[in-house]
Amino acid sequence: MPRSVPSRPASRTPRRVALVAPAVLGAFALTALPAAATSTPAQIATSKTNGVAYVKSLQAADGSYAGSGLSNEWAFSALAAAGTAAVDVTPGRRRHQERPHRLPQPARHPRLALGHPRRRRLPARHAQRVRRRDRPGPGLRLPQPDRRHLRLLAERGSYFGSSANYNGTVFAALALGGARTQAGGQRVPQALVDKIVTRVRANQHDDGGWTYAKAEGNATELAKPGDVDMTGASMAALCVSGVPNTDPDILQAKAFLKSKLVNTSGAFNALYGINTSSNGWAVSGLNACGINPQTGDFLTPAGRTPVDFLIAQQYNPGGGFKYQPSDTAPSAYSSLDALRAVAGGGFTAAPPTPVTSGAPTWVAAGGFTSGTATKLALTVDDGTGALKVCSVAFTPTGTTTTLGDVLAAAAGASTPAGCVTSVVPASGTGTITSVNGKANAGSATWKVSVDGSAFAGAARGKVIGVGDTIALRYS
Repeated sequence: MPRSVPSRPASRTPRRVALVAPAVLGAFALTALPAAATSTPAQIATSKTNGVAYVKSLQAADGSYAGSGLSNEWAFSALAAAGTAAVDVTPGRRRHQERPHRLPQPARHPRLALGHPRRRRLPARHAQRVRRRDRPGPGLRLPQPDRRHLRLLAERGSYFGSSANYNGTVFAALALGGARTQAGGQRVPQALVDKIVTRVRANQHDDGGWTYAKAEGNATELAKPGDVDMTGASMAALCVSGVPNTDPDILQAKAFLKSKLVNTSGAFNALYGINTSSNGWAVSGLNACGINPQTGDFLTPAGRTPVDFLIAQQYNPGGGFKYQPSDTAPSAYSSLDALRAVAGGGFTAAPPTPVTSGAPTWVAAGGFTSGTATKLALTVDDGTGALKVCSVAFTPTGTTTTLGDVLAAAAGASTPAGCVTSVVPASGTGTITSVNGKANAGSATWKVSVDGSAFAGAARGKVIGVGDTIALRYS
């Protein structure tokens, strides 16, 4: 069960746990910048063009991006932020689109050891968000949320991944924030989003920043210096979850980043020194929150901005970005971080419209494959605040299934166990009157929402499709 948020030092701005005016914040487009900005739209466009060319040059013969500092998720997210659809990267060759993306592999800072806990996991959905009901076709294929093992699945007190680290929760928030319907609707239950936001807020350090390590409830950790990288990612996690950029925690994070600005270059002075990757993450966090990184607080007295710094690290016309100013060769990993940021992207991006003739923007499965084991995401909210989140494993017998069959499967095989212990009635297609021993009483009844739809009476016979996110709520 999620732990309560500990009290904060009196010097901190009071926290608002509830989301205010939820909204989906897209990448901040840097196309018509105010006169005070130092990198012009033309310079940014040139940087994007050259950066995309460099990233394309890193692609392996099989269409993948693998190797030191590379992963498919990082590469395709950077390309998408720059307006390049994956299908257009190698026109006429589709192998990289037809290979299902697996669980994101850890990308890392070039200066970090492979086993360091700061390893970054980027949701595959960053690059191109796939809608469940799109028709199959030759475009990019990405796994659906029920198959992605995001651990909507082994959630521990609203934390995701290792209990010692906090960054897994940040990337879960970013991925789930991108899990949307074709119409852009939120597929993830708001109750889960709220709990994730609470965890992100509770890990904000006293100086307004964040680090990869879990800090909630630990005064010593909360007093440690924040990290430019994770501050950018955490800001983005809050903003894609509906937190406005006027929220006190976002304002404190913004002030933290401002305090790290280097006057002469516009760079952020990170824990690992001045480097392109940390700056890219910080700028992407600002972009995700709709905060212009080229004006106001991020235009130094010397007239430099973080975007200026990033572009200054780029080799032209080669297009690659170096990790540190003193380096003499481009870094593949840093180039992805920089391209995403300079292009105005956050950590997620709307899928660009392909220019390849006949290539669709969306591709997804149309239904279950009968007889093939699969998984669905389920949340159960009994109204007490003890939200249960699990992955339900089952084998469908047709292209669709029913809510009753999913709940029966959850009682027998869910991760974590105990998500569903009992359902009344136990068979048939009628209205569900009790879940986990809590029965309907007067106007308080069990309701269901599928893929973010309005909550309505829960019936065992309700049709459930491939990739649906199911939320049961007693209200």
